[in-house]
Amino acid sequence: MSTETERKTEHVPQWKQDEVDELVDIVGEYDSIGVVDITGIPSRQLQDMRRDLYPATQLRISRNTLLRRALEEVGGGVEHLSDRVEGQVGIIGTDENPFSLFRQLEESKTPAPIGAGEVAPNDIEIEAGDTGMDPGPFVGDLQNVGAAARIQDGSIHVTEDSTVLEAGEEVSADLANVLGELGIEPKEVGLDLRAVVSDGVLFEPEDLDIDVDEYLADVETAAARARNLSVNAAYPTAATASTLIAKATGEAKSVGIHAAIEDEEFMPDLVRTADAQVRAIAAHIEDEEALPEELRDLEAPAAGEVETEESTDEQADEAEETAADDEDEDDDEDDEGDAAAGLGDMFG
Repeated sequence: MSTETERKTEHVPQWKQDEVDELVDIVGEYDSIGVVDITGIPSRQLQDMRRDLYPATQLRISRNTLLRRALEEVGGGVEHLSDRVEGQVGIIGTDENPFSLFRQLEESKTPAPIGAGEVAPNDIEIEAGDTGMDPGPFVGDLQNVGAAARIQDGSIHVTEDSTVLEAGEEVSADLANVLGELGIEPKEVGLDLRAVVSDGVLFEPEDLDIDVDEYLADVETAAARARNLSVNAAYPTAATASTLIAKATGEAKSVGIHAAIEDEEFMPDLVRTADAQVRAIAAHIEDEEALPEELRDLEAPAAGEVETEESTDEQADEAEETAADDEDEDDDEDDEGDAAAGLGDMFG
């Protein structure tokens, strides 16, 4: 150990070393470690959030220098969170995956009033309607901040939806007062995840902000397209083998019927086709004397009853499609169940 290192170690107060040791234990205890922004969260609300998260998720707040030291001491990828430790932050640990952690934090956010001097996180709008306030100076306050307001039916009304501030602009004291009087809470208060490390991989918030239903639909679509490609390319897999066999069976039957092969399996179709064709010919002969007695007074076969090469192909195709559809339904149920279970585990 160098003299400089020994000198720094000697001057580290014991309480700081104890704090770092506790932080190291927390970081090493959980599968996923993140840094969260706690700026602007009132102390009481922050304590409520910490209580609601515990014990599955633990939030720890300490001095930034001690947080950085603990992260760098643990290593294993979490040291990359050190440059996220700026301003008012805390570390959060959980055994949930990063996607579940992000969604949990987003769902825990609550509406809150906005104060003068703060920057609007989004467009602030005052909706049309009755404010419930008696006529007085407040109608002028509304008009001063850009809301369309007037006295109507004995109370102050906002006559149309009014955007009074755009995202990124600073809230004035007058606007903060108006919003407070109306009970409008235009911002959300909660823990903002700056980054999280899981299994040595660093995840940014934008990596975790995904639509689970849309993602599931994409997985199902990709699985269906892969299955269709495998069938069309006659590439056997565990998922497509039965469909390929059904397709081949249908094609073999079509060839057998076209070639009039006297196979036990084809005989019913061949006999039915021959019978329909004979009756079709007999129905077109006007002179019954020219026909054998057993073919006289026969009705013409119903439309589509006569088996032609084209209709035989169509029947074979229908048989293949039916078999393939049955197989696809079974596969879809299995795929959807597997996909839903897998994504449920991933996204909580």
